[in-house]
Amino acid sequence: MAETSIEWTDATWNPVAGCTVLTAGCTNCYAMRMAARLAAMGQEKYRGLTRRSGKRAVWTGKIRLDENSLSMPTSWKKPRRVFVNSMSDLFHPSVPVQFIKRVWSVMANTPRHTYQILTKRPERMVEVLSHEEFAVLPHVWLGTSVEDDRVVRRLDDLREVPAAIRFVSFEPLLGSVASANLRGINWVIVGGESGPRARNIELEWVEEIEAMCRSNGAAFFFKQWGGKNKKATGRKLRGQTFDEMPQAQNSC
Repeated sequence: MAETSIEWTDATWNPVAGCTVLTAGCTNCYAMRMAARLAAMGQEKYRGLTRRSGKRAVWTGKIRLDENSLSMPTSWKKPRRVFVNSMSDLFHPSVPVQFIKRVWSVMANTPRHTYQILTKRPERMVEVLSHEEFAVLPHVWLGTSVEDDRVVRRLDDLREVPAAIRFVSFEPLLGSVASANLRGINWVIVGGESGPRARNIELEWVEEIEAMCRSNGAAFFFKQWGGKNKKATGRKLRGQTFDEMPQAQNSC
């Protein structure tokens, strides 16, 4: 298990590693930096997954399936929230459906945990999970990342995903998403970009999202303001923290 400091989860589980830069939200992806660092430390799992581009590491597009990691959650006795594939995207086109089925089987057999799966490719998530082999698991939350209004269409795909809980991560939030439709979305995470090349987040964008959550009955989780020093900027909005979590819903 990889313990994590990510505020909305307890642990990460990475049966897949590697990805491809897709849209603006990927530009400064922390996972690219981490993968390069782990490869430099000699971890074979991450070797060749990034390359240098100027002063930063970027994905090569290579995907690595990690058989040794598949069964890890079965050994965790204590129930925990688990972020699945923080170092990749389970619904990347290079991840075979048969491997996704194996991940699904592990999750089905460990209902004591709550699994959180984020993708920037919800259209493939719909395509794969609409097959009858994939049961709707009440302890598996399915979400998509949306960084600005250019990709809010991902929410339309997410609504088509058979799921007990659907969520969206507006992180890194790079612009207003006032055009977003949160109908059918149970949980919303908002966060500014962090790291050496962090782009700005505006209070107005955050408050727009909070208002949409209130009017649509979605739980609101404000993760961070971000910036070059995210500890200094903190995660309070109007002097308080927002750590709301979704309530169990009927699957649909």
